[in-house]
Amino acid sequence: MDNDDLKAQQAILDARKRVQRLDDNSLDLLFREARSHNGWQERRVDDGLLRQLFDLMKMGPTSANCSPARILLLKTAQAKARLAPALSSDNMQKTMTAPVVAILGYDTHFYDHMKVLFPHVDAKPWFTSSEELALETAFRNSTLQGAYLMLAARALGLDAGPMSGFSNAKVDAEFFSGTTVKSNFICGLGYGDAAKVMKRSPRFRFEDVCTLL
Repeated sequence: MDNDDLKAQQAILDARKRVQRLDDNSLDLLFREARSHNGWQERRVDDGLLRQLFDLMKMGPTSANCSPARILLLKTAQAKARLAPALSSDNMQKTMTAPVVAILGYDTHFYDHMKVLFPHVDAKPWFTSSEELALETAFRNSTLQGAYLMLAARALGLDAGPMSGFSNAKVDAEFFSGTTVKSNFICGLGYGDAAKVMKRSPRFRFEDVCTLL
């Protein structure tokens, strides 16, 4: 074990000593009281805050650290107008009024970066040998990263409004043409208008969906 590995292990131990678990206020912020937002306050989101959001999001685990997510952050009216033709009518208003609209995409050739992201072994052939595995890995892990993005947003005091009511083909043609990136889903980011939040829908009980073996 080299010095870098020892330092990494010590950093993990130090972090565990500092925080054993989140308090109830933090859990409320991230999960119990957090909601998907359909309306937004007219408050801008600073670019620096978006950078902080990414720096948190990127720490979430992905398969072999493949990190396939590619994100467009639409802030200007002109950028959002390019997205409008791809949206369903139900999602038009809440998307156009969001301070930031994130297009969560995935790089189908994410494996080109494996030498840097996963230097322990030569992992690129794992994916170049199977297009099906590569696409499955890219989609699954970009979805995970999209979830990390929403949790990071909530942790930093932002709200999120994820949605899938849009044409992936139109988004890909408009924003990712000529690239190896495909769209996954979109998500509004900003400061939500609590007056426009829908009543919370029911959730399953542990016994409904979990089995202890």
